[in-house]
Amino acid sequence: MPDLSAVQTLAQAIIHNVERVIVGKREPIELLVVALLVEGHVLLEDVPGVGKTMLARAVAQSLGVDFKRLQCTPDLLPNDVTGVSVFHQPTGTFEFRPGPVFTNILLADEINRATPRTQAALLEAMQERTVSADGVTHHLPRPFLVLATQNPIEYEGTFPLPEAQLDRFLFRFTVGYPTQAEEGQILRALQRVHPIESLRSVASGADLVAVQPQVWEVHVDDSVVDYITTLVRATREHRDVALGASPRGSLALFKAGQAWAALHGRDYVIPDDVKRLARAALPHRLLMKPESGLRGRTAVNIVEEILDATPVTLEAGRVGARG
Repeated sequence: MPDLSAVQTLAQAIIHNVERVIVGKREPIELLVVALLVEGHVLLEDVPGVGKTMLARAVAQSLGVDFKRLQCTPDLLPNDVTGVSVFHQPTGTFEFRPGPVFTNILLADEINRATPRTQAALLEAMQERTVSADGVTHHLPRPFLVLATQNPIEYEGTFPLPEAQLDRFLFRFTVGYPTQAEEGQILRALQRVHPIESLRSVASGADLVAVQPQVWEVHVDDSVVDYITTLVRATREHRDVALGASPRGSLALFKAGQAWAALHGRDYVIPDDVKRLARAALPHRLLMKPESGLRGRTAVNIVEEILDATPVTLEAGRVGARG
């Protein structure tokens, strides 16, 4: 039985520290920590002013890692993201100057305002965690997480992310508005100095990298694997879906389930973990049929329907018993 106490201790310390700045948003914070544990990336799709940038900053400060913010605009070039080779006159050679992607946590703000060519500059970085320039491959630091944001209600002058890039995000979720009580708490906390200014690190990037392999030891029973593949296959066969989730979606549920279990002190994944994570891991991977959209059908609706219609077997409910 693997000892996952270090994973849980680290994750909970980050979560509690971030909650000093981000009020009443436990689940989005937990999902972001899960993404860090499995080296995934996150797409935050929400209206302005709900704390997306502050969430990224708070997580970076909690880990004491490097954080960079990239404001995406139509005139942003790929080299503005990855870096550029500059001629160095004293030596007569070209020198590579790294772009903002060379960081631990990159906030790509309003990513859908960048052109497809610039969006594509992030593909290699997100998947291989490298940047190729002038025939040379440069490795990105670890940990490395891209946290991209986009506004779901403002589409003028934007370039929707293609399916290939959406598929590279482990999760897509919203932060959401606070309740009235939470909003009052936020106002009182901001009366003087912003809490982010006094936030201290509770761990390091090296601590995070050290516990990541322990997450892989979390047990995933065959019945839970079957549950994952059944859910994903159902997205491919649904009558309203033109393109269902890829095997990368199955892998996202598998790995995220392991991290979610470890975060909550378990060394095994249960179907409820998968069910909870599917809402953030699957909808953005589905391409809806045009006629389905005209009828008001959305990918979120489809995933909810599939979750309700897919039975959990008795064996999948008893995954803690390994015999």
